[in-house]
Amino acid sequence: MKPLRHAQRGYSLIEVIVAFALLALALTLLLGTLSGATRQVRWAGDAGVAALHAQSLIATVGVGEPLSPGQSTGEFEDGRYRWTLQVAPWRDPARVDAPLQPAGDSLYEVALDVTWGDGGPRERLQLRSLRLAPADMQGLPR
Repeated sequence: MKPLRHAQRGYSLIEVIVAFALLALALTLLLGTLSGATRQVRWAGDAGVAALHAQSLIATVGVGEPLSPGQSTGEFEDGRYRWTLQVAPWRDPARVDAPLQPAGDSLYEVALDVTWGDGGPRERLQLRSLRLAPADMQGLPR
């Protein structure tokens, strides 16, 4: 009688190649997900900083100097964030035909656009507000 030989067990070359291919695919998907999450975190940080700058700027409009219609531009953080501020007399959309009041308190629409990066649609913040300007604080001659 011959002794029983146990067959050697192991992985074939094809099985090893398939395992490495699956591992490479899984790592590619994982790294793609992580880089997407990193982009989202960076965008959220940039948008948060832009919102803080915008709130700070729009809060000062009409406080230190009288409101007057016009446009101004500037930048924050050495040009990383750019802003455009527009001030215009506000007209009630329901009463478009009504004339503007030449004397007395007036409402002004303050529109602020803040952009960063390339200034694409995801890199833009727009704020709008109304400000009441008393007759003696409108920058108009009396």
